[in-house]
Amino acid sequence: QVQLVESGGGLVQAGGSLRLSCAASGSTSYFNAMGWYRQAPGKQRELVATIDRGGSTDYGDSVKGRFTISRDNAKNRVYLEMNSLRPEDTAVYYCNAQRFDFFHFWGQGTQVTVAS
Repeated sequence: QVQLVESGGGLVQAGGSLRLSCAASGSTSYFNAMGWYRQAPGKQRELVATIDRGGSTDYGDSVKGRFTISRDNAKNRVYLEMNSLRPEDTAVYYCNAQRFDFFHFWGQGTQVTVAS
């Protein structure tokens, strides 16, 4: 049984920073990529950032240069450092893990609200 638990969301002023963490438990040795997605009200879920076991990263266009994803394979954790936050970054942020057979696991989500 795989479980992903996010933490670190909250309310922040525009221009501020937040750090999200995701702790994975269970059969994590089968994970390849881990990452973050977000979903704002009335919008589709979108890619924020992903990182594979080797450390290769991919970012959504809207967060490039502001967000940084990192991963600790020994601790089965993935992090998202978010800087220069904007009101449009307001969303529920979901931790994601992709198994080598491309099956996806999802966390419950953590709310990030950026006040203008």
